[in-house]
Amino acid sequence: MNKEKLITEEIVPSSMNGMFMLILNIVLMLGSILLFIISLSSLEGALQVVMIVISILYFSVIGPVLFAGLKVLKPNEALVLTLFGKYYGTLKGEGFYFVNPFVTSINPAGNAATSALLSIEGVSKDKKNPDLNINMKSKKISLKTMTLNNDRQKINDALGNPITIGIVVIWRVVNTAKAVFNVDNYTEYLSIQCDSALRNIVRLYPYDTFGDDNEKTLRGSSLEIANKLKEEIQEKVEVAGLEIIEARITHLAYAPEIAAAMLQRQQASAIIDARQMIVEGAVGMVEMALEKLSENNVVELDEERKAAMVSNLLVVLCGNKDAQPIVNSGSLY
Repeated sequence: MNKEKLITEEIVPSSMNGMFMLILNIVLMLGSILLFIISLSSLEGALQVVMIVISILYFSVIGPVLFAGLKVLKPNEALVLTLFGKYYGTLKGEGFYFVNPFVTSINPAGNAATSALLSIEGVSKDKKNPDLNINMKSKKISLKTMTLNNDRQKINDALGNPITIGIVVIWRVVNTAKAVFNVDNYTEYLSIQCDSALRNIVRLYPYDTFGDDNEKTLRGSSLEIANKLKEEIQEKVEVAGLEIIEARITHLAYAPEIAAAMLQRQQASAIIDARQMIVEGAVGMVEMALEKLSENNVVELDEERKAAMVSNLLVVLCGNKDAQPIVNSGSLY
């Protein structure tokens, strides 16, 4: 059984100073023109023919071929080079280089459109600035920090409730050889793996819980869940030579078909919790009032009067509206 060969290390190709080779090639092409003129005017016989052929060959074939070996790289750019189908090396670092003119640069992500929205970190996707967008048709591979913002997904949480969730992933290419040769298209591969990891993580947690404050939820533990999501995505894209810098949840909500019902449930739960706190506080205040009255011998109440006092205080403390006091001018007994 044939096993797929994965490339794990980058190779640094041999290169020369591009400016030196550019000037040298221009001088040699001008020299070939001069040699052609001298051969026509001063030389004769076989030597003339040889010099003419050399000058024409260099000016029309060799010189233009050498120009193909000149490569210009901007900061945070790289070129993955192949020579007759074999990995030749990765050219990194800003500058002007001369490499083997027969090598070709390759970037699978530049030949296919991706469904993910790619932009430089810090640039809003709503700003249509062509100078800031990544040129996906370029043969150069960007080493800049980039963001991937896939479409929102509809997924069932741990309780089976459908929710819509969206994430943004900040990433960059750290191994160009892996990115180019180990996967078909590293940008599409990243997009698919992000969707897959998101579904796996969301199914493990409920959107929210009602009553159990210790359970992890998508709404209450978003930072911790985002870190787990980052770890899972990183594990999946390691083979593609990508580094996941950060993963963040940008949108989280119940699906439209159950949003209204779940909102009512949340409101009811909040009202119950608030009422519970009010009742606990009122009972505590009543207990304190009875203890103070008994301790300071302010007034002695029998069980019936205590029950009436407790009832009145609870009505006042737990009521929705302000109490309207009624002064009893008569005796308590």
